[in-house]
Amino acid sequence: MSEPLLTAVAALWGAAAGLLVPRAAYRFAVEPTETWRDTCPAGHPLTGPARGWLGPASCGACRTAGKAPGVAGRTSSYGPRTLLVSLVTALLCAGLALATGTRPELVVWLLLAPVGVLLAVVDFTVQRLPDALTLPLAAAALALLGPAAAVPEHAGDWPTALLGALALGGAYFLLFLINPNGMGFGDVKLALGLGAVLGWYGWSVVFLGTFAGFLLGALYGAWLVVVRRAGRKSSIPFGPFLIAGAYAGLLIGAYAA
Repeated sequence: MSEPLLTAVAALWGAAAGLLVPRAAYRFAVEPTETWRDTCPAGHPLTGPARGWLGPASCGACRTAGKAPGVAGRTSSYGPRTLLVSLVTALLCAGLALATGTRPELVVWLLLAPVGVLLAVVDFTVQRLPDALTLPLAAAALALLGPAAAVPEHAGDWPTALLGALALGGAYFLLFLINPNGMGFGDVKLALGLGAVLGWYGWSVVFLGTFAGFLLGALYGAWLVVVRRAGRKSSIPFGPFLIAGAYAGLLIGAYAA
């Protein structure tokens, strides 16, 4: 498959997968003491693929009610903007295809990318990284990279991916013990998956992706302080920046491999 065609296919996959993210993001975006949402903001039960977990964040019942007399103005949309999430996911997947080429690990990256987008959206919304996403992400990364390592054209190393997951998870756990207010336990569990992905291309990529994540988070925190939207001790959603840093490291690692 030619590179332009591969990139186009990856972008289409990302766009389609991104369309399924918003409803899950809405349902997962709750406080730790709350159960996952199972109704729209108006109280209608969520239905659809995978028992209402996948799809655009819109409600058919609200849309129908909005057309009825006396309820004009009711919106059927809720949660993150579907088209924006779809576009971002498409661009991320296209970037992965450009950097990785036809190597077998590209399939793994394309399957994991929508989960990373979902985690970033949820954490930005409620500063929470659900175990239902972070732990399966780590397990899926290692499970999928195993078969990829058996294909001759791969450019990574599965044992290093496993060690990367353990090392980055252990390092984040130490940071959590030292400063629980600066590093959440959800970030620790997220590090397992990110470490596996980055470790596939070697330790230098693990360090690069980790450094990039901390740098992006620090820049965002500094910007919030400058514009007076947060203080020096305010907490910020760190997960999206860890994911963004890992994405940058993965692009560089894949391109250089």
